[in-house]
Amino acid sequence: MKHVLFILTNAAEIGPNKRKTGYFFPEVAHPVEVFEHAGVAVEYASPLGGAVPEDGYDEDDPSQLAFRNSAAIRRLNHSRKLSEVDVLDYDAIFFPGGLGPMVDIANDPDVKAAVARAWDGGKIVAAVCHGPAAFLGVKLEDGTALVSGRKLTSFSNAEEEGYAQADVPFKLEDALKAEGAEYSSAGVWQEKVVVDGRLMTGQNPASGAPLAKEIVAALRGESK
Repeated sequence: MKHVLFILTNAAEIGPNKRKTGYFFPEVAHPVEVFEHAGVAVEYASPLGGAVPEDGYDEDDPSQLAFRNSAAIRRLNHSRKLSEVDVLDYDAIFFPGGLGPMVDIANDPDVKAAVARAWDGGKIVAAVCHGPAAFLGVKLEDGTALVSGRKLTSFSNAEEEGYAQADVPFKLEDALKAEGAEYSSAGVWQEKVVVDGRLMTGQNPASGAPLAKEIVAALRGESK
């Protein structure tokens, strides 16, 4: 059995207006559904461990409702403390989005160490929406930025302008480009997944399940 470690935010609010946030619920629920259907085990960690705040739950989405009532969400809310986890015990690490990652995941030293260790260990490193904030500041052994020269996507400037521009401390698209990423995006709220070897990214909530399917294909040795 393959194992994926979800690394989640502990941040419950963001910005000068103290906007409520956390992980974006469908960006966990939809990938978990894909992984469970494929027989891939999912475990959960966060910088602080324990319960993690959520945002964006929609009870009219059957996948989200199923996750709300699952044993998986109980495990999620007893997340392991990231510093006590060895990412090399997993086949892939995955960072869901939501605005929360812009608060803690973007800067947390344990997150940076986990990303670098997973990458250097030959693991799949994946993130969706604001999740790629985890890659900022991650340096490889030769001192170059992880994202430098690599193709990826994330929540776009155009999407942020209509969503949380007044709340976020920086624009994720711009920050990734500043570290040398070859960034691309689809239209606002349109599905987009970018696979560059073991680095796999999705643009927005619509991209969570498609990204998980690409991860499953890679874990099975079926990826393009």
